[in-house]
Amino acid sequence: MKKNHLARIGLLGAAAGTACLLATGSAGASGGFHVFGVPDGNPRFGVESNVLTPSAHEVPAAWGALPLTNPDTANGVTHYGYNTSNGGPLTQAANEANKTEPDKNVYLVLGGKHYLYQGHEMGPRGYVTRINLDETDPAKRVTLISDKDVNGNAYPTIDGITWDPFSHQLLLTAESKAPTGGVFAVALDGNGDAVDGKAKRLDALGSGGYEGVQNDSDGNVWLVEDIGGSGVSGGKVPNSYVYRFVPTNKADLTAGGTLQALQIKRSDGTPVTASQVQANPSDAFITDLHTYGTSFATAWVDVHTGPGAFDATAAAKAASATPLKRPENGVFRPGTGFREFYFTETGDTSLNSTLPGRFGGVFRISQSSPSASTGRISIAAVGDAQHAGFDNIAFASRDKVLVVEDAGDGMHTQRNQLDNGWVYDVSGDEDHGRGHGHGHGHDDGDAPRAVRWLAEGRDASATFDAAGGPSYNDGDNEITGIHVSDGDAGVSGILGAKVPNVHDSAWRTFWTQQHGDNVTWEVIWSR
Repeated sequence: MKKNHLARIGLLGAAAGTACLLATGSAGASGGFHVFGVPDGNPRFGVESNVLTPSAHEVPAAWGALPLTNPDTANGVTHYGYNTSNGGPLTQAANEANKTEPDKNVYLVLGGKHYLYQGHEMGPRGYVTRINLDETDPAKRVTLISDKDVNGNAYPTIDGITWDPFSHQLLLTAESKAPTGGVFAVALDGNGDAVDGKAKRLDALGSGGYEGVQNDSDGNVWLVEDIGGSGVSGGKVPNSYVYRFVPTNKADLTAGGTLQALQIKRSDGTPVTASQVQANPSDAFITDLHTYGTSFATAWVDVHTGPGAFDATAAAKAASATPLKRPENGVFRPGTGFREFYFTETGDTSLNSTLPGRFGGVFRISQSSPSASTGRISIAAVGDAQHAGFDNIAFASRDKVLVVEDAGDGMHTQRNQLDNGWVYDVSGDEDHGRGHGHGHGHDDGDAPRAVRWLAEGRDASATFDAAGGPSYNDGDNEITGIHVSDGDAGVSGILGAKVPNVHDSAWRTFWTQQHGDNVTWEVIWSR
């Protein structure tokens, strides 16, 4: 696979050399991050290789068939990307094993070793694995960190993951409606091993369809929810919220605190509420929100205080917070003192939708501090038919943000194109998004242009599933888990605290090719 991939890059090199060059500022500001665009996405036809920008190549960090060094055989948790409890073969069979789909990545250096942690999104039960990046023997490379809760039971499958340096634990999100979804924690010791391997539900953070999870420097936990609303006009009504949890004790998230949700205000100062946009999903506000150059005032509204369990989605709606069209993941922009938070919105993932905001986008929340009670929101990149289904997000430098797609099989068919990874230059954001919510800000011609750094392919196993494999396994490959980090496990290593330099060996980049063979790749960037 690697040989074919590199050969294809060689064939595309000349064409890519004439493609759009994403200009960077000084090396100090951007880390010297330059990307030549891949000219085209991969068509949805047969088996296709991944195609990366000529300034990068990828090497596999782990793949689904790798055995776990410490399997939970009784529950089928035996391989990195497969649960074998149904007794079927690993792949490409009518009764193949459940593909567990490693998802978002967290890179940490603990005890002098280099580890990559992941939650698993599918299968009969949730679990967390650790890839030892220093281990050269594949059979010894992947360890099971957790697949049981504090009562010894299974817990939900996991979408999001981050490292909380204040409480020294992995925070895991389960993307399901209340009461199943929510946030779980697994403690690690100083060597990167599980303290007891038991996941603890953090009731105070609420129950909802959380995916994105991220700390800020004050110890708050930001959560991005992805719950699709009811169908209308070929799309879905806004039904998901952005949250911030303010803990009573940032070193002990079980001690309670206050969960807040983001409220966006119209130009007249009144809040945009769920009842309004769900009754009228073509509300002009949604069009304005997805227009480059506009911005809107925001406020954080309290939805729940205390340690007990509650339905976060219902509480946010009752508190007049503002729902969005499937926001999924977020990250703080480096070098801004945690005053700028960027998050993706997936949208409707269908060309049949006639609703405003149907293609989603990338949004920016700007505040005077991470704990400020008010701020502003503006769109940093507007989605369209060729740039849609935005999911995971990571900064490769201060100004260059990597955004990857999860458009889904249906939209892949509609546009005859598999998923892509894009780079956006957001250095101009300081000069935009300062309108007053009236939809007449800067012209879209000033918007940052997307440069394709990755055209994802489709491996043989995903092709089999897409062509009629068992319904419990997904079809086309998906790009997920884009992650750039130097592995610093301290407070100084929270994503957004440092400006990345992907050409420095300390900074490493990972992404996961979900579905199919479930390969997690490390990207090596060249100057």
